[in-house]
Amino acid sequence: MTPSTSDHPQMGIEDFEELALLAHETARLEFLNGKIGVKAVPDGNHGEMVAWLLRRCMQHRPELFLYPEQGLKAEAYRQGRARPDGALVPEEYFAEKGEWAEPDGVLMVVEVTSPDSDATRRDRIEKPEAYAATGIPVYLLIDREAAAVTVYSDPEDGKYRSCTARPFGAAIELPDPVGITLDTEKLKDFAD
Repeated sequence: MTPSTSDHPQMGIEDFEELALLAHETARLEFLNGKIGVKAVPDGNHGEMVAWLLRRCMQHRPELFLYPEQGLKAEAYRQGRARPDGALVPEEYFAEKGEWAEPDGVLMVVEVTSPDSDATRRDRIEKPEAYAATGIPVYLLIDREAAAVTVYSDPEDGKYRSCTARPFGAAIELPDPVGITLDTEKLKDFAD
């Protein structure tokens, strides 16, 4: 059996979108590297981390909003579909964009790892590649297992050229176009 890749996907993108629409109430599906992935349903600590970041973004950049769970077209040629835990954009950016929006105006995407076996591959390998390929300027990974925050930035040729990691409790800069420095001490309260 040939493994699924973006060259040999499990199904076409139209079929995936139909499946994702039907499964929307019971599962959160993504489609990266030609494979269907199921995102774990977030637990309370996951939600608290996203809410914490949403508050920080609103305090420092009130003209922007961190939209949770907005579907984005991802990967080269927009053939993937990702549902980040947060997408930072100007307010009302996603109006009339549909379930799977183009990522062109997205300033930052955020993922908070979940305690599942796919988190390493999906959030630490596949997502940075997919988001960089679309040109999203900043990818923030809140890694519960490592108790660390990683900022990927400066996308070029489908890769992020800069990657900075700090443990929970340290300050970390979200570079332009986000332009926020986060004090991550509070994340220690929600670490697993």
